[in-house]
Amino acid sequence: MLVSDLPTPALLVDHARLHANLDAMQARAEAQGVALRPHVKTHKSPAIARMQAERGARGITCATVEEAEAFAEAGFDDIRLATPVVGPTKLERLGALADGGTRVSFTVDSVEGANRASATFTAAGQTAEVLIEVDTGYGRCGVEWDDLGALAELAAFVNGAEGLRLVGLLSHGGHAYGPGTGGESVDDLRHRVMDEERDRVLGVAGRLTEAGHLDAATAELSIGSTPGVTAFTNREVGGLRITEIRPGTYVFFDAMQVALGAARLQDCALVCVATALSRKRFDDGTERIITDAGKKILTSDRRPGLDTYGTVLYSPRTMIAHPHAVVEALSEEHGWVDTPGGSIWDVGDPVFVVPNHACVAVATRRELYLVDGDEVLETLEVVAR
Repeated sequence: MLVSDLPTPALLVDHARLHANLDAMQARAEAQGVALRPHVKTHKSPAIARMQAERGARGITCATVEEAEAFAEAGFDDIRLATPVVGPTKLERLGALADGGTRVSFTVDSVEGANRASATFTAAGQTAEVLIEVDTGYGRCGVEWDDLGALAELAAFVNGAEGLRLVGLLSHGGHAYGPGTGGESVDDLRHRVMDEERDRVLGVAGRLTEAGHLDAATAELSIGSTPGVTAFTNREVGGLRITEIRPGTYVFFDAMQVALGAARLQDCALVCVATALSRKRFDDGTERIITDAGKKILTSDRRPGLDTYGTVLYSPRTMIAHPHAVVEALSEEHGWVDTPGGSIWDVGDPVFVVPNHACVAVATRRELYLVDGDEVLETLEVVAR
């Protein structure tokens, strides 16, 4: 099968760039002395997760119980949810995975949440592995890194609760996606956020170790997002080091990661192929094509600093961006691509776009197409859409 045979819109995964990205991140983890536990919400593909495991990844990270179930069914037996899990149905489903032999862990960030997990797993005669989620500055889930009293209280509760075992700390420096402060560059932002995340988690771990809530020899200290991890260097503080990183988007990268300085456009392995449906010319010389790639594949996420919905390419083979063509707007099934001075596309032509946010784009598809140039090598199933 050729790319030109595919129904559009579709997501292409370049074989060579995918494997280069997998190799590079595994090498980075090994150089920093940490385990790589990749976040599979980006690709939602058991086939790609196996490629990561073959290179040395230790376990996987999931965002939802549905993902955990799908990847457990595909044979993965060490699954971490990088989020608090609340609600008896979800907790019971995780318990069922544990009963089936899967090592399952998740985060807690409140005594109430931990108490609910304790009740569920105690009733099932099980013990759940949990990590305290630490908010190092993003402001989403987690106990604030400098609220040492609340952190100690939660750690003491978990250690004393039936059905739970505290195995470490976890954080997500999502503010590496911006905006920065004081006009700092995207590179400075990534390095600052990553250094703060690392040092704040190590600081919390040190205080909890001193108080007897954590064992320094076994504590799992898990950090990282793709933009942060591309700037990560490990260090030792009081005998403690970060033990695990959890990047996800690195497998494909996307236009957002390029804008953040975490990757080059030539590193992006995921490309949307669309078809030009209609063409119009305006009095100012601008030509607009309407493609069949709308919000349901390119997503409405915008990349930092530019109000566009992806990067338009001349060709996915060269990965050279068109200097003038811009995805100006999206509806559900259509994309507006404007080119001042005239378009290079006519009705029926393929149009190639690097999505702004790979994770959301993939979650809309039933399959991805692994390609080598114009040849389709394999169809990759997307699970837990």
